[in-house]
Amino acid sequence: MQELLKPLSRSLLTRSYCTSKSDTIVAAVLFERLPVVVEKIDPIVYAFEEFSFRWNNQFRRKLPDKVLEKSDARGKGDYQIDYKPAQRITEADKTNNRRSLQRALDRRLYLLLFGNTYGVPSQKPVWHFPEKVYNNEETLRKCAESALKSVLGDLTDTYFVGNAPFAHMVVEPAENTRDIPTFKRFFFKSQVIAQPKFDIGKCEDYVWVTKDELMEYFPEQGEVYKNIIIS
Repeated sequence: MQELLKPLSRSLLTRSYCTSKSDTIVAAVLFERLPVVVEKIDPIVYAFEEFSFRWNNQFRRKLPDKVLEKSDARGKGDYQIDYKPAQRITEADKTNNRRSLQRALDRRLYLLLFGNTYGVPSQKPVWHFPEKVYNNEETLRKCAESALKSVLGDLTDTYFVGNAPFAHMVVEPAENTRDIPTFKRFFFKSQVIAQPKFDIGKCEDYVWVTKDELMEYFPEQGEVYKNIIIS
């Protein structure tokens, strides 16, 4: 399938979605888990911040020892606990378990499904985002919500970012798939809210992948998704 990425504008927020009645519309959901730990600092940035700290320290006024002693004593007490930072590398990272959300904690993860979807010849299972053909839902976002709900079961631990799609592409048939008409795929963004695991259904397989890993599943559309996904 040949795919053309087109930027969205406010003119797309009409009931007709800027398309004719004969066009098929597909609502897709970019379901992401945001980073849960701070990204590891770049060594160059760390070296610069260390230099800045040492440079500024030489011009700071030195406080009397009595003041420093009082500040040290103020933090002592039975309520104190030993702080241990969480591990950045999890067991899922070590085993490369892409079905787990407990991996790549400093990166965004995106849900991909393996199964049948619209626009694929002979209903051949492929990797794709949760999506659904628009069929007279009240709004296109309602269609996107329905697509994600059919996979997760409910939308309790999800948050849709905005009412409008953030990107869309026109998918044209290839030479060997002329029986499939041109259709438009609109992308909505939704995020995971405090949920360590989802019961993913209605697919043969699924993965949670980073932006770089996502390109492995869409070799032909890699550049397209690289432009529309911000990570």
